[in-house]
Amino acid sequence: MEIKSRKENKILNRVEISFSWKHDKKSTPSRKEVMDLVQTLEPGSNRDLIVVKDCSTRFGQPLTTGLAYVYSSKEAMAVEPGYIFKRHESLRSGSATQSEAPSDEEGGDE
Repeated sequence: MEIKSRKENKILNRVEISFSWKHDKKSTPSRKEVMDLVQTLEPGSNRDLIVVKDCSTRFGQPLTTGLAYVYSSKEAMAVEPGYIFKRHESLRSGSATQSEAPSDEEGGDE
């Protein structure tokens, strides 16, 4: 992955990373793979605070470009629309599993 630009947006408390990823002889990278790579490239970032946007692959070319936002806190992420949260819900580190786990434990006493 090559970082085209990295900009710190102090007003929205986030780092905006524009990237291009050349993936020869591999399929198009998933949103999860992009999030993993952004997390390794941005030191101190939290996986739950990364949002991948505008990810597109050129037809016939092994090149994917996109934009990733790394927020500083959950409160700063409030500027994102609701559909973005739903899109990234399954990729978060336990948002669905933590809410479902207690209900499964309670039902075992019957």
